[in-house]
Amino acid sequence: MRHFFCTFFLFVFCCYVTWGQQIQAAESLPAGTLQGQVKDAAGAVLPGVSVVVEGTTLGTTTDAEGRYELQLVAGQHYTIRLTYVGFEAQRRTLTLPAIHGLRLPATLQNAHQALQQVEVLGRKETTYRTKATFLGSKSETEIKDLPQSVSYASKELIADQGLMRVGEVVKNFSGVTQFTFYDDIVIRGFRVNGQSNTQLLNGLRTSTGFWKQPLANYLERVEVLKGPSSALFGNASPGGVLNRVTKKPLNENRKSLSVSLGSFQNFRALADFTGPMSKDSTLLYRLNLGYEDAQSFRDLQFDRNLVIAPSFSFLPSPRTRLNVDIVYNNSNSRLDRGQATYKNDLYSTPTSQSLATGNDYLNEQTYNVTGSLSHQFTKGLTGNLSYIKTGYAEDLYEHRSANAYAQNAAGQDIDSKVAMQVFARKRRRYIDNLSAFVNYDLQTGPVAHRLVLGYDYGSETLPPGASQLTAAGYRNAANTAAIATYVPANRTRYLLDASGNPVPNVPHFDLTDVLGSQRMQDDSKLFFTPRSFDPTYYNLHAGYVQDQLRLGRVQALLGLRYERYTDLVGYKTAAETKVNQHALLPRAGLVFTLNEHVNLYGTYVQGYNPQTAATIANPNAGGPFNPLRSNMLEVGGKSSWLQDRLSITAAAYRIRQTNVLYNANDASQPDLLRQVGAEESKGLEFDVLGQLSLNWSVTASYAYNEASITESPVAAEVGAQKPNAPRHLANLWTRYTLDRGALRGLGIGFGSNLATVRTLSLNTTQTIPSYFLLNAALYYRTGRVTMQLNANNLAGRTYWVGGYDYIRLFPGAPRNFLLTLGYAL
Repeated sequence: MRHFFCTFFLFVFCCYVTWGQQIQAAESLPAGTLQGQVKDAAGAVLPGVSVVVEGTTLGTTTDAEGRYELQLVAGQHYTIRLTYVGFEAQRRTLTLPAIHGLRLPATLQNAHQALQQVEVLGRKETTYRTKATFLGSKSETEIKDLPQSVSYASKELIADQGLMRVGEVVKNFSGVTQFTFYDDIVIRGFRVNGQSNTQLLNGLRTSTGFWKQPLANYLERVEVLKGPSSALFGNASPGGVLNRVTKKPLNENRKSLSVSLGSFQNFRALADFTGPMSKDSTLLYRLNLGYEDAQSFRDLQFDRNLVIAPSFSFLPSPRTRLNVDIVYNNSNSRLDRGQATYKNDLYSTPTSQSLATGNDYLNEQTYNVTGSLSHQFTKGLTGNLSYIKTGYAEDLYEHRSANAYAQNAAGQDIDSKVAMQVFARKRRRYIDNLSAFVNYDLQTGPVAHRLVLGYDYGSETLPPGASQLTAAGYRNAANTAAIATYVPANRTRYLLDASGNPVPNVPHFDLTDVLGSQRMQDDSKLFFTPRSFDPTYYNLHAGYVQDQLRLGRVQALLGLRYERYTDLVGYKTAAETKVNQHALLPRAGLVFTLNEHVNLYGTYVQGYNPQTAATIANPNAGGPFNPLRSNMLEVGGKSSWLQDRLSITAAAYRIRQTNVLYNANDASQPDLLRQVGAEESKGLEFDVLGQLSLNWSVTASYAYNEASITESPVAAEVGAQKPNAPRHLANLWTRYTLDRGALRGLGIGFGSNLATVRTLSLNTTQTIPSYFLLNAALYYRTGRVTMQLNANNLAGRTYWVGGYDYIRLFPGAPRNFLLTLGYAL
């Protein structure tokens, strides 16, 4: 602790000397005027430095020549603070003369903070750009030095677009789009969903409830590491892994509140508080709160969410860092199973139509508790330990389609009626993930190494008691039970109506009488069949080694992971048996620094994903199945421009995967799966992100993707584009803010999203059309108050984000608006 205080006061003294001795009286300046020019230690000017008068709403930024000017009150005392990303902050207390101004030039020193191995300290930047990530290498690495493509969205971009769901955020990423409007996306043609336990929170494996996406107000950024990531994280999608990074405490006080009102009776209130809890800043806190009460453009749909997300960082010494994060989400809503249309007629029903009734509800509770510890034993050796506990509880009652149209006496589809079923379900799920690793920096001759040696443990449990009541099918002739399917040849076994059609157990949804079908239903006379979700448990143990080498302009990343996956089939029964799977997963990447602006890279990685009872979570899926196997080749370039404010990335890739499961389309066994053989995804991606000028931010991306089945027992499937995977995706968002004149503080944002035609997942003859959306925003900031108006889908386009077939379509929202009022300290 004594060493910490000495270092701290030495730093303060140096800052005082560096800046304080440079105060210059300026008799030529009017009284109350403060001017200066800011440079770095090498004498280069620094544009965009934030110059703030503490305790007031006054402030500015340096211009292209590093100069600033403030109009203050002569004779008064002020504390001036300068901050700039990558440089140490500086403060200076001064008194303005009564008869003339002052010149206060400054030299900022580079921030020589040790790279974090575990993300404990919060990010202070307030721009769209993030220079470093922990996702690709188990330590803080600049994105340009990582031999793999990474897409991300910072909290600033998320806020500017008025977004609150990760499924909405990913529209900014090249090659990433929604599969449904659940927590369910497509990366480079491969599906990744929140219930698969392959998504990450702070780099640790976790899961969400899948059906509803939680609020994103507690997130610092959302990022995607493209391609198989099994060498670091174990079983995962070959398209990529999505990581949610929570906001961490800062060592400076910041507080913000915001209230939003919008279309579809949308109300949202958010709060974010952070700062030191102790005088020496060894204990820091952050608290994010969120409340949402929103209806929807979809009939009978609503979301009521509460998020409580505290975070604490303890830094007892410069060598030791401890962080604890808690995220609790309580969600009350209805489950939306999508829009149904008349058979093969996409535009026959409004996109607002849902098949829910007034009886339905979905209550979910999720918590994530994360602890991270980092300790530096010696100058080059650091130990890291992280653990996350996830708990999820679901209480569901829903009227939903039976994934088919109603049947007439001859067994033909009645296009205007959808066969229905009722689910009543309760279940819980628990996930544990432990990650322990050491980083060791050393030099062997001219080669610098950063070694990582680690161990991972993960498990997921579905405990006993998970069960469901299902009402479906058609009533038997005695009206005493239900039969799952209607067979015309055995029509005498069924209860028939006056027209000779079989009587359903659950009344059909009548597309000609939508309001009547959406009313509360009397389910007391339905025949329910109980079904238990068999308890499941799996665990994995993995060890891995990785070396990041640097020799001059060349960097290499070499990694190897061994993983042992164990699934307890028949868990908690007398027939319980172990199923073990093993995987040895290499990873190799190379980065070459062409010049100060451009890095070229290439990488090869392998991935796998077991397909056992626990991972499929469906006893009617069939099997046993072989694990998924994948590999990826990727080459590209990463560059930075405009004094490192703007980054440009280009990538070309090819991903191959074998042993893929698809629905067998067996009417008698709707859950039956089959392995189609092999898939391939190849394409190009292009990303631009950062600042074109001090007041002009931009993010843009384009992706071309060919994702198809290359081997299948069904010849017609070979060569077909994979479900909900457009060949072309493009996104743009830009914001410009005025910083001078009468309109100072006024900003405008504009964006667009493009996706081309997509094939649906359960009916390859049905497609959903391309869409092109326009979005815009207005901003105004005066002092501590901000006002923001977001307008989405300005042209009011009808479009769909994804779907299974024309009974389960997932439409996008029509034209909508969101007004936000914020206050920050």
